[in-house]
Amino acid sequence: MNKIQKFNELHSSKEILFLGNAWNLLSALTLEKAGFKAIGTTSWGIANSLGYADGELIDFDRHLEIIKTIAGNVKIPVSADIEAGYGEDIQTIVDHVLKTADVGVAGINIEDSFKKQKGLKEITWHCELLTNIRAALDHNGYKDFYINARIDTYLQKQNPLFETIERAKAYVESGASGIFVPGLIEHDEIKEITMDVSAPLNVLSLRGLTNCTKLKELGVRRFSFGNALSDKVIAYLEKNVGELVEFMDTSHLYVD
Repeated sequence: MNKIQKFNELHSSKEILFLGNAWNLLSALTLEKAGFKAIGTTSWGIANSLGYADGELIDFDRHLEIIKTIAGNVKIPVSADIEAGYGEDIQTIVDHVLKTADVGVAGINIEDSFKKQKGLKEITWHCELLTNIRAALDHNGYKDFYINARIDTYLQKQNPLFETIERAKAYVESGASGIFVPGLIEHDEIKEITMDVSAPLNVLSLRGLTNCTKLKELGVRRFSFGNALSDKVIAYLEKNVGELVEFMDTSHLYVD
């Protein structure tokens, strides 16, 4: 069984897929060693590690090189967060998806929001993109490559449930393997989406939305924590570096 097949299987197993989010090789190896069954890269964490904000501000090839390093050095499947695809037109985004598949990942996250302006892409345009991505993957030997279609309605809209379900159904019909709805937190709405959409739902960890067992009961198939861990690591680093400068003493580095 190859990594693409394994990654797909993890979405249909009895247990929820708890995805560990990595931003460099060290974090990926640590997540793998801890027992995570799959890794998703976090574009936010990768950007921060290079001194940038999130939002496709890094050169695509530079971003891809980090994804390649992670995928090439862990034994578990990796899903790559490529934001909105680093392109303004369909062909450029399709080419970037194929380049990403070529480095050995088992899937991608691709979102439907604009990067240089607020708002969401038209449903018909994004469906055409997903159809073209799926066709290109199939044609190039990446059958069943996992396309996690991120829907940003809950980050940008008021009362987004109806449009979320509309987009989710359209994206799945256009070739998406699953859907990812960051910002979704209300249990009733989570349940409604899992009942109305015939594809695995991925939700993002937030305050009040943290427990895998509860999410599994609501029908969620995949759970990830995005940049929450990388942010915590950065905060810990900043705290300790600040204490080094303030106290001119290294003793706290040796406290368990």
